[in-house]
Amino acid sequence: MVVSFSRPQGEVKNTHFQALPAKLFGTDGIRGKVGDLLTANLALEVGLAAGKVFQDYHSTSGVVIIGQDSRNSSDMLSMAIASGLTSMGLEVWNVGLCPTPCVAYLAKTTEAIGGVMISASHNPPQDNGIKFFGDKGTKLDTILTGAIEKTIRQHVSGDINLQGGKCGHIRQYHDLTQNYASFLQDSIPNHLDFSGIKIVLDLAWGASVELAPSMFKALGAEVICLNSQADGDRINVNCGSTHLEQLKQAVKDHQADIGYAFDGDADRVMAVDNQGRVVCGDYILYLWGKYLQNKGLLPNNLLIGTVMANLGFEMAWQKLGGKLTRTAVGDQNVQAAMWETGAMLGGEQSGHILCHHHHFSGDGIQTALQLTALVRQEGNCLKSLVNDSFTPYPQVLKNVRVEDREKRLNWQDNDTIQSAIASAESAMGDQGRVLVRASGTEPLIRVMVEAQNCDLVNYWTNHLVKVVEDNLA
Repeated sequence: MVVSFSRPQGEVKNTHFQALPAKLFGTDGIRGKVGDLLTANLALEVGLAAGKVFQDYHSTSGVVIIGQDSRNSSDMLSMAIASGLTSMGLEVWNVGLCPTPCVAYLAKTTEAIGGVMISASHNPPQDNGIKFFGDKGTKLDTILTGAIEKTIRQHVSGDINLQGGKCGHIRQYHDLTQNYASFLQDSIPNHLDFSGIKIVLDLAWGASVELAPSMFKALGAEVICLNSQADGDRINVNCGSTHLEQLKQAVKDHQADIGYAFDGDADRVMAVDNQGRVVCGDYILYLWGKYLQNKGLLPNNLLIGTVMANLGFEMAWQKLGGKLTRTAVGDQNVQAAMWETGAMLGGEQSGHILCHHHHFSGDGIQTALQLTALVRQEGNCLKSLVNDSFTPYPQVLKNVRVEDREKRLNWQDNDTIQSAIASAESAMGDQGRVLVRASGTEPLIRVMVEAQNCDLVNYWTNHLVKVVEDNLA
């Protein structure tokens, strides 16, 4: 039996999709507010289109892994996408609640031809997202995501037919998350344990609530958990990697050695030392990079960072004989530069770290485990390692909410904003820098100023934020 999803000739097009944005895929898949951009109808179309593209690319049907975070809308989106995929003849293995890197790992190590993660990462509960992975465990490149988007638009406009033959099945394989857990544990050096280390974990009511505590406990650490249940109403709300106040206080209250905060899908992590001091991705890259450099495991002493990486970090790394290559913000950009240069370690200040010695996906739990192992192997505490690393330049990042998508994405066409940026750069010279960019995941314009002088940083940040607000918000 052949199932056709095309419209009868002459039928009025589905006006539900008239509001599709000019660009559906952003820097981290499809992401937006549930009920606005993200609906069951759209998710079904995404599943249908992805099913066609996966099969065309692999010239065969196969298995697609689906995982999700704890958001209330994740079940709905997961089922809708699975319906589209199975309608096109693919098999779906649903692993349920799991971190994003778990889907990436399973897409690479099973018979799957791809993977889908339902999550909006660090975004608030009312948002959600759809991320795609290929069979190598990496996010789909822009060519394939572009093909999926093109297919969606052609189908909803009635320009192409999507039809499947025999429908596939949806199978529940929640136990597959244990394969990922075993992989994480095996990445820790033999005979190394975390006994005697007290660790606080902020699980953000999200995808890491089951795996992260069990991993650290299995290695002998004493673990205190915050926000430790899967809760779709509270995921990321005043907690997790973007809200560290709760973690910092808990580390002090419990006299813990280290604290870690994951985001909603656990592909990134931020650390806190025993004084409650934030250890961001720049510090993690420096410390992990130095360790790999000393072991002869860092080709060309090269790290990949982004335009957000602190100048203090870059200068300290250069003093060690290292090189830092910067990319645009986004783990896909970091990943692309790592493939191109052969670099083994890269990441973002926000705690999204990729290490090709272990995985081809940013992985918050793995990063936390490896940083803890590094501290244990160095025979020191995280505080001392950070003290001996680098002094960051003062850096301030502020967000301006701009709901108008066209204004936000085309902010660079505004002459007044460009003139203000040029004035700031001229005033600071080579002692500072300015970065203004549109967020790829939220309706925000991000304004960052960095300089040796705090007064300059604060003045120009506030000035530029006001200019952006006056001209765009």
